[in-house]
Amino acid sequence: MTVQVKICGVTRADDAVASIDAGADFIGLNFFAPSPRYLSIDRARVVRDAITSRVKVVGVFVNATRDYVDERLRALSLDLLQFSGDEDTAMLTAWPVPVIAACRVKLSETGRIGTRGADFILVDAFDAKLYGGTGSRISIAHLRSLDTSRAFIAGGLTPDNVADVAALLPYGVDCASGVESSPGIKDHAKVRSFVANAKRAR
Repeated sequence: MTVQVKICGVTRADDAVASIDAGADFIGLNFFAPSPRYLSIDRARVVRDAITSRVKVVGVFVNATRDYVDERLRALSLDLLQFSGDEDTAMLTAWPVPVIAACRVKLSETGRIGTRGADFILVDAFDAKLYGGTGSRISIAHLRSLDTSRAFIAGGLTPDNVADVAALLPYGVDCASGVESSPGIKDHAKVRSFVANAKRAR
């Protein structure tokens, strides 16, 4: 199986369609209000309606209440949930769809990363203030020390460097800002290049 590609922070229907046409496997919709890629339910529904069954739709949440997550899960028929904050194990479990738990990695951490009951992890660079979207990369050498068989690798990925990460054969790669012309606005040429370069890895 080729490396799976998640295009995250999609805010417009045409960007979702372009990502699908490029060969993306997952589309991420952001429900964290402080983010420039935040979507209300109504705006998210417009994007969701443009997404075919060929891809999976991931709802991204940060320290949200269970009711807040459940409302969007049901209203938008989300395929997966991603928790990118400080959620405890109880919040990551007992959902009817698979769960991705973000893990912000410090350079001192090696070996197997705990999933805390989630189905997948999303590995991103640690930042004391930000919940993802830092644009910071984790070195290839450090990634080699981690078990990424059930991990999406994120953090500073672009069309120019994703092949290096994909060559390590993680479960998937994740990109938001690296394929944008401005926050929340995807550059379709960059999306096509990102997906193509990631998928070349075997």
